[in-house]
Amino acid sequence: MRLKSFHAKTMSDAMRMVRQSLGDDAIIVATREEEGGGVRVTAAVEEDDLPAAPVSGGVRGGRAKAPPKPVEPEIDVGEVVADALQRHGVPATLAEQLIDAASGLDTEDPRLALGSALDSYFTFNPLPDGRSPVKPLALVGPPGSGKTLVAAKLAARAVFKKRSVGVITTDTVRAGGVDQLAAFTRLMKLKLATVEDPDALAGAFEVHRKTDLVLVDTAGRNPFDAVDMQDLRALLGAGEVEPVLVLPAGLDALEAADMALAFKAVGVRRMLVTRLDMARRLGSLLAIAARARLSFCDASVSSKVAEGLTALNPLALARMMIPAEEKAPAAKESAPRRTARTADWEEEDDGQPDHEPDHTPVRKPTFGRAYEPEDDEPEIEPAPPPPPPRRAAAAKPTKPATAKSATKAKASSSPSSRTLP
Repeated sequence: MRLKSFHAKTMSDAMRMVRQSLGDDAIIVATREEEGGGVRVTAAVEEDDLPAAPVSGGVRGGRAKAPPKPVEPEIDVGEVVADALQRHGVPATLAEQLIDAASGLDTEDPRLALGSALDSYFTFNPLPDGRSPVKPLALVGPPGSGKTLVAAKLAARAVFKKRSVGVITTDTVRAGGVDQLAAFTRLMKLKLATVEDPDALAGAFEVHRKTDLVLVDTAGRNPFDAVDMQDLRALLGAGEVEPVLVLPAGLDALEAADMALAFKAVGVRRMLVTRLDMARRLGSLLAIAARARLSFCDASVSSKVAEGLTALNPLALARMMIPAEEKAPAAKESAPRRTARTADWEEEDDGQPDHEPDHTPVRKPTFGRAYEPEDDEPEIEPAPPPPPPRRAAAAKPTKPATAKSATKAKASSSPSSRTLP
């Protein structure tokens, strides 16, 4: 089945284009009216039903020229983007808007088209690395979203760039929460401040007033619990701090969007995505950013602190949603070339003493021929009786043949031939 989309001013013009390109057996998959005027028709046809291209030139010598192969219709970029959005579970309303934005771009690269659509609909604002004075960053989110690991990665990135870093944790309730972050800060030779209430947090901010980057690792909060969110709001009110939402990829789109709305109520404006290495469907991320109007900042694609964070941009996100399609054809084309080179190597190395018998197909038939005469060895070992005089002329050619057979049998039964694998 092959798909192709057609754009025309009227439905009749679009149907005529479908019949001319795909034939009368084409199936109409979808029709839609464009916002700027005109219609868009998506049709499908089986490969065997594609119309053959017309034969050019006359018939000479009673033989007609073989018709050229039909030109394969190109798949519309909008259809590739639509398939990717459906595969990632993007909500239908949001997917329709992104498809319209991608279809309006004059490009044959679906990833570039999707990246342009994402850029026109979402905002991307990576987190600072401490090169310029910024507000303290408070990492907030539900329990288990990866806030502590993100704090360690942000601290390591700033340390590698020779920036001063202050790390504060308020996660004193979870067992091992302080110890986990303390282990990371000891490796980076940083001091970890532990606070339990808004007043202590305000004092920690005063201590790190001249620090390039201040990070606050907060305890996980239930976004649907009013008490938890009230405590978080009071904690963030201890000073001028920017809360950053940390959410893992792979959540349910509607559930995650509700979480984002709850955290947006306490001042969240940016979203950092974790566990991208463990998610195969990213539709929930788009649903979160669209519904809560949050900006994408960075992403974590590994559980190792040394591998750091990746700044998200429209094209990087589009490449995650539409993997490169050139790798599969390249692998298929390279296989015959390797086979041809292997055959050439076998022809050049045939007969050389250092050729390994385990990997060469030339020795296998020799191995079989050496053992074929063994079944006849008892018959050829005794010397044949002398022929009568009247058959002396006929017996002359048989003696060398018998001698050769005996020599071949002895050679085949020699120890050297039996030691072959």
